[in-house]
Amino acid sequence: MSDLIFFEKNKCKINNDIYTCAYGKGGIVMDKVEGDGGTPIGTFPFRQVFYRPDRIPIPKTILPVIPLTPEMGWCDDVADPMYNQLVALPYTGRHELLWRDDHVYDVILVVGYNDDQIIPGKGSAIFIHVMRENYQPTQGCLAFSIPDLCEILSKLSLTSKLIVCG
Repeated sequence: MSDLIFFEKNKCKINNDIYTCAYGKGGIVMDKVEGDGGTPIGTFPFRQVFYRPDRIPIPKTILPVIPLTPEMGWCDDVADPMYNQLVALPYTGRHELLWRDDHVYDVILVVGYNDDQIIPGKGSAIFIHVMRENYQPTQGCLAFSIPDLCEILSKLSLTSKLIVCG
């Protein structure tokens, strides 16, 4: 099995392959809270991959792949019943746009964090996505260069997990 392991500051590995990454500006946290900018410690499954079909070819992966559309968002409103879930836009609750002008969400690997039993306020939209310039910190996600992210996707199995060590 090929798990993606965050093992030290700005480093993840699959087997013996090491990749540089960005992580949350709030650091690596044991008790994630919505808006803290922290990347949660733990072991999490992968759910699916979203990608911008107008910008990149379909990623090569065994995971489910869904093309993004401008009508896709992710609810981060702790008082909303759709908290930490994909929503159709326009949407009245607070949400993140998945179809962005920048390239950060050209590829999104959805991490199964706080989604098996959703706890409002425990954190939402924990993704693996494309890094900003110079690996700037994220809002809690992990972020890689697009070539590295595509390589990582090709190595994952349906049982692969993200392991974030503290």
